[in-house]
Amino acid sequence: MEFSIKSGSPEKQRSACVVVGIFEPRKLTLAAELLDNAARNHLSDIIRRGDMEGKAGSTLLLHNVPGTLCDRVLLVGLGKEKEFGDKEYSDAIRSAVRTLNETGSFDGTVFLTETGVRKRSTSWRVRQAAIVAQETIYRFDQFKSKKDKVRRPLRKLTFIVDRRNELAAAEAALNQGQAIAEGVTLAKNLANLPANVCTPAHLAETALKMAAEYKLEAQILEREEMAALGMHALLAVAQGSQQAPKLIVLHYKGGKGDEKPVVLIGKGVTFDTGGISLKPAAEMDEMKYDMCGAASVLGTIQAAAMMKLPINLTAIVPTTENMPGGAATRPGDIVTSMSGQTIEILNTDAEGRLILCDALTYAARFEPDTVIDVATLTGACVIALGHIATGLFANNDTLARELLQAGEEAHDRAWQMPLWSDYQELLKSPFADMANIGGRWGGSISAACFLARFTRKYVWAHLDIAGTAWKSGTDKGATGRPVPLLMHYLLKRAGKLS
Repeated sequence: MEFSIKSGSPEKQRSACVVVGIFEPRKLTLAAELLDNAARNHLSDIIRRGDMEGKAGSTLLLHNVPGTLCDRVLLVGLGKEKEFGDKEYSDAIRSAVRTLNETGSFDGTVFLTETGVRKRSTSWRVRQAAIVAQETIYRFDQFKSKKDKVRRPLRKLTFIVDRRNELAAAEAALNQGQAIAEGVTLAKNLANLPANVCTPAHLAETALKMAAEYKLEAQILEREEMAALGMHALLAVAQGSQQAPKLIVLHYKGGKGDEKPVVLIGKGVTFDTGGISLKPAAEMDEMKYDMCGAASVLGTIQAAAMMKLPINLTAIVPTTENMPGGAATRPGDIVTSMSGQTIEILNTDAEGRLILCDALTYAARFEPDTVIDVATLTGACVIALGHIATGLFANNDTLARELLQAGEEAHDRAWQMPLWSDYQELLKSPFADMANIGGRWGGSISAACFLARFTRKYVWAHLDIAGTAWKSGTDKGATGRPVPLLMHYLLKRAGKLS
């Protein structure tokens, strides 16, 4: 979809549809008032009759509004003005874009970006509007022989800012929002692919195509190279699969040559059966989403490259399937990780931490400033936080605060969980340096504690996205989280967030 930024009065817009907001109860925003004045109280007369109360999520499409140059006017309910925050704003944009797309408006001029949101700048409103708009029109139907086509899909959106001196900043924010939206779309597309298409080889091919398009440095490590490095934890997970594992490394060098990189590591289990510790059959199809960490890391480095952010960024993706078979790892097997630490594998379904621990060790060779891993790691995190917040663990309080703030800014929120040394006791093994599970209680914490044993050389955070990476049911599909969180963190680091 094409986006643009303008400043102007609503009644003077030559557009298929002008979008303005109405607060509850029946209170016109400034843009709506200007339209109403030009239309000689046409809007207020309609509202007075009870056609639009301003309730959040409600819309009313008007045709042939007098005194205007547009074909239609779309009224969008914003709810109560005092309660109009990040979520309410995003929901209003979503309602507007959905209605425009479904009612045959090729283009829309949106004045909602003029509407004040508590503690949020014009740049924030524009950036968020671009992200939400792309998310709203997203469809994944490439495997359908008969696609549900929109008769006259929305092609162009113009976001209005109320002052001309804000146009340059709004334009920059729009470019950021579009890049983040493209990163989210890449993450969704990869995650929504079936596992017979999105194999480790497919992820590697995608990374190489990205490297060519965005001038990234790429390296793909094969099984033999990983074995030579001592990555026997990662390779243990891959033993039962006919698909060859890969270790994907991408470098984006937008910063100074001597600047230490931020390293992002994404769990890339393209299908997780649980291995010998086989999962229940119900909803196992959703285990194609066990590579959402990898997808989000690839989406993030693409967005950073599109923005030409002045930072150095490295993405590492350990990717494999976790399958049962004659060669598969058994419960009770002991493997030696790249770090030299030995691991007793008590449950082969706790495989994500095994591939991540070798990737975390490998990351140290890049002398990182910061390392952040992203993984659909534990069902326990879903029990703790549901599908709203991502679980955040960190060995550095400053990094934790920065990621939490980025999540709030992006409305892609996280919640910090403890990483106390007391929990390390859960990982004791009588036969190896550690076990790969810590028992039933505090499962997301013991998993993070396991990873922490491989991160002592640098500042590190772990994002457990098991509850936020995809949706089930009628809205089934990948969310693209936490690409917005990561990008807002990187934007802030680069001094580009306004």
